Amino acid sequence: MDNIRIGMGYDVHKLVEGRELWLGGIKIEHNMGLLGHSDADVLIHAICDAMLGAANMRDIGYHFPDTAEETDGIDSKILLRKTMTLIAEKGYRIGNIDATVCAERPKLNPHVEQMKECLAKVLDTDVENISIKATTTERLGFTGREEGISAYAVVLINKA
Repeated sequence: MDNIRIGMGYDVHKLVEGRELWLGGIKIEHNMGLLGHSDADVLIHAICDAMLGAANMRDIGYHFPDTAEETDGIDSKILLRKTMTLIAEKGYRIGNIDATVCAERPKLNPHVEQMKECLAKVLDTDVENISIKATTTERLGFTGREEGISAYAVVLINKA
């Protein structure tokens, strides 16, 4: 069944002082931000990886390397739009997205609807096609120690 495919993505970035926190395409007020070559939006990066994986097109680092000058400091929404174009060139479109962000702080549930709306706009899809969940790791591991934030995403794509 080449007309329906599923991909899974994962990303993690370190929390540091002196950076803005961008998740799901929106800026969230916090005393720390994520470190990365781009704006380090782990949620968008996980979604990009899931989209690319579903289309059998490798990963975000292959298409947008962290050594490339043109992606230095780039808004991850641009990468998401470019990823959508890449899969569209193979004849695919987004069916739905199910994602989970793991962070102890800040509390993300108040921002979920705004993230969904932002991503739906970038992907030119209905907000009902995007599910975002926020969780903690009960103070366990690097996330629990507030050293970083991770995100998981599963994406269904289908032939346009």
